[in-house]
Amino acid sequence: MTSPRIGALFTYDWDAEGLARLEPRWRFEHAGFDLFAFPSNARLVGFDLGRFVDRLSRRARREGWVGVLSHHEQFGALAAALLAEALGLPGTSPEAVLACQHKLHARQVLDQVCPEANLAYRELPTVYGEDIPDGLSYPSFVKPVKAAFSVLARKVRHREELQAHTRFGAWELWVIRHLVEPFERIARQRLPAAGTAHRMMLEEPLHAAQYNLDGWVHEGQVHLLGVVDAVMYPGTQAFMRFDHPSRLPEAVQRRALDVARRFLNAVGFEHGFFNMEFFHDAATDRLAVIEFNPRLASQLADLYRRVHGIDAHAMSVALAMGEDPAAVPRLEPTAGAASSFVYRAFAADEVPPMASSGQVNAMQAAFDDALLLRFPKAGSSLQRDFKWLSSHRYAVLHLGGRDEHDLRERCIRASTMLGWPAPYAELAHAAEAHIPWQPLPQSSSGD
Repeated sequence: MTSPRIGALFTYDWDAEGLARLEPRWRFEHAGFDLFAFPSNARLVGFDLGRFVDRLSRRARREGWVGVLSHHEQFGALAAALLAEALGLPGTSPEAVLACQHKLHARQVLDQVCPEANLAYRELPTVYGEDIPDGLSYPSFVKPVKAAFSVLARKVRHREELQAHTRFGAWELWVIRHLVEPFERIARQRLPAAGTAHRMMLEEPLHAAQYNLDGWVHEGQVHLLGVVDAVMYPGTQAFMRFDHPSRLPEAVQRRALDVARRFLNAVGFEHGFFNMEFFHDAATDRLAVIEFNPRLASQLADLYRRVHGIDAHAMSVALAMGEDPAAVPRLEPTAGAASSFVYRAFAADEVPPMASSGQVNAMQAAFDDALLLRFPKAGSSLQRDFKWLSSHRYAVLHLGGRDEHDLRERCIRASTMLGWPAPYAELAHAAEAHIPWQPLPQSSSGD
């Protein structure tokens, strides 16, 4: 019997691992390219979403695809929505995807439907490279109207800092415009009221704990997958790890879900996975939306599978075929707590050596549940990370534990085997204080 063919667009890293587990029940037909790997990312030159979807629609009809999915923020979510629409398959409305990803427009929608969960914001009244006007308030949080992976998003304390942050060389401008233009072409056709995405915006900076609310919409009904806590490197806006189960009180989780429901209804999001990033200040009980992502947060999906046996990748396949994701059978949980540990450096001279194949093999032999992804960079790519992201993410490790204390001990031991500082606050002091990195003492202990 031939396995049903599913179009899987821009599937890398966690998606590659998550979908591979589902074969051969489904056959995934992959398309797209990796934005972070050469020569794959050379396809950014001349990339056009409309032409990409047109070519894929012909291939999909020829091969008999029964669904299409993507959890890729930059191009994939919108491409999947357009392709599903062209093929008459279940999918998210392209207008809903555009409304979520156009961050200035999303703020305007929040103003209308749940202003109490919005941040103060305004358009940055200048184009790339122009002088920053007087009269803006500081400190402020600046970010592109359309971006992903926190690119070029940071807090600025005064006009000179904002001016320096928005000065780009010719190559940087080329990359920025080619990352935004595919979205811009579709937005001009399908959501013209949102205005151009080739600009930046300012937001009220809020110092509070951050969370991710994940869920899905099926037949117009919003469902909760779960909440994951985002923990930052001390004194930075850079993710150090993502923890599940969440420590956020259930009453606040319900409030967050209600905010998500009102926003998604307002933008016509009636089908698909979503991820809402938000702040919650425990002292004031203020809840404020950071942004909506119109796709599964695939980095976090693995945590739900470990702790609850919920296979969100299998659920996304069900949605792609128009089936109810809630009917997907659960797996046996393997952990009481799980985290996505993010290894970062904050200056070029703090980047530790990449773990050798011998170190990786030894760690994985000791921790058979470990999922490790490495992101080595050098030269101009590394320097662009520090300018655009204020840090360099060189690896991510997923682990589970009996509880959060057992998970912490396992992470420290695994990190030691890899030669890296474990992503816990007191062990990340070198990153916080910009002290040159020093390896942890080696240990022969395993799991």
